[in-house]
Amino acid sequence: MVLNSSELVIVHPEVKNWIKYAHFEEKHGYIAHSRKVFERAVEFFGEDNINENLYVAFARFEEKQKEFERVRVVYKYALDRIPKQKAQELFKSYTVFEKKFGDRRGIEDVIVNKRRFQYEEEVKANPHNYDAWFDYLRLVESDADPDTVREVYERAIANIPPIQEKRHWRRYIYLWINYALYEELEVKDPERTRQVYQACLELIPHKKFTFAKIWLLYGQFEIRQKNLVFARRGMGTAIGKCPKNKLFKGYIELELQLREFDRCRKLYEKYLEFAPENCTTWIKFAELETILGDTDRARAIFELAIGQPRLDMPEVLWKSYIDSEIEQEEYGNTRELYKRLLQRTQHVKVWISYAHFELSIEGGGRLGRCRQIYEEANKGMRSCEEKEERLMLLESWRDFEREFGNDSTQDRVSKLLPEKVKKRRKLTAEDGSDAGWEEYYDYIFPEDAANQPNLKLLAMAKMWKKEQMQDEVDEEEEEELAREREWELAKEKEREEEERLMEEARQREKEEEEEEEEDEEEGEGRTPRRERNGEPREKRSPEGAAHDDRDDDDESSSSSSGSSSRSSSGSSSSDSGSGSDSDSDNDDEAKKAKSNKDSKKKNDEA
Repeated sequence: MVLNSSELVIVHPEVKNWIKYAHFEEKHGYIAHSRKVFERAVEFFGEDNINENLYVAFARFEEKQKEFERVRVVYKYALDRIPKQKAQELFKSYTVFEKKFGDRRGIEDVIVNKRRFQYEEEVKANPHNYDAWFDYLRLVESDADPDTVREVYERAIANIPPIQEKRHWRRYIYLWINYALYEELEVKDPERTRQVYQACLELIPHKKFTFAKIWLLYGQFEIRQKNLVFARRGMGTAIGKCPKNKLFKGYIELELQLREFDRCRKLYEKYLEFAPENCTTWIKFAELETILGDTDRARAIFELAIGQPRLDMPEVLWKSYIDSEIEQEEYGNTRELYKRLLQRTQHVKVWISYAHFELSIEGGGRLGRCRQIYEEANKGMRSCEEKEERLMLLESWRDFEREFGNDSTQDRVSKLLPEKVKKRRKLTAEDGSDAGWEEYYDYIFPEDAANQPNLKLLAMAKMWKKEQMQDEVDEEEEEELAREREWELAKEKEREEEERLMEEARQREKEEEEEEEEDEEEGEGRTPRRERNGEPREKRSPEGAAHDDRDDDDESSSSSSGSSSRSSSGSSSSDSGSGSDSDSDNDDEAKKAKSNKDSKKKNDEA
């Protein structure tokens, strides 16, 4: 059985069959029939079984027919109904179409729609992702109509944080603020803006926490709408339900701008009842009375302030009180304030400020009063544990004397300056264990050293140790010099001994030469005779020649007397023996001189 196209899409209702049916009608020139096929296909599948391929084919068919508006309608209809993850090809085709046939506005619409789909997916995945809501709202505010924007805002503010903790509400509350500002500035609907503020204020759990910003914005909105009664009512409600510093300051600033000074006084009184330790509030209240010309009231406020048992910044309060009296040129009151303050604290900055105040007053005796204050401060701070503060005072005093004092006063202050010494102290860890040693600098004041014998004893011990170290150094130097002198004396003795030995050797050589000459003069014309060893006389040493000459003399004397007895022979033998002894002595002396010379040479080399 053969089915025609209309029956085919009924029996086999698939998207590709509907598209083939439409293309068949288009191919044979039945454009209207083809469009009806696409329309029937859209109705047949409906929104439950929607398919992007059908809409892409439908849009391309209309594009071939130059029906560009129909193409946009098809794409927008499909994009509004197909989920983002299933419409990638649809977005791509729509973007290509707008680039080919659309204008800038059309391209922007495509991009906006794509981003809207992205944000929709993000907020669906996590409704409490307020950053995604902010981006989504910014997108729709730039392009959509007010109703669409309101719808998105209502969807966003419906996602209330599940936990009543302020840190979870910080981002959420800005959705309400942006909503109210949009209604007021963009739509210009004050009544709807008021409704937004009131709904927000009713939603916040004020007993646990509140947001001063939303109250102040509501009050400013009512002022812009010239509803002063509503503004004051709202701020009064805020202070009654959840008093905060920001609320009091904002309400007071509002009344100051309106020049309602009586209301400002009442608000300051309420504020100080709520936070009596807030020094800034006391100062602002007193400044307001000073501006209004009521100095007695301002002074009374300051007196009440400094009488409070607990203050967060008492030094700032006292400084403001003193500066106020100085501006009023009430110098007597200022001195009394300084004295009262010094009874409470001996801080170095108070003393220096007091001295500078006396120096700043024109008139005679100001230098003496300033110097007297420095004297009193130095005496009062002798028991101060913070030595840096005492040093700061003395340095300020020194600068004052350099500018206004003379040599004697400058010397006096210079003698009071401390000595800076380095010390060590033991460190202990948190668990009580030893953490080593730490070096730090300490100051020793001359006045303290004179009054405390321990410090004087410590200074004397330090001097004694220094002297001992110097004596040890001197003894070591003396020992070194003594060793050097001994070594030089030993070298000098060796040199003298060597010179003496050499002189003796030269003297002996000289004597031997003289004896040789005498023997040669006496023995001229004689034939030389050999010694016992068979060597001629000329080859003998000078000492041997001298001994031979003496032997010859003995022989001549014996022959002339004609005596051949034992006594004469014994005498000659004894003479020869004495000659041999003298030869050995001379050899020993020559060897000794040579050894001394060698030892001297070694010492010189060493």
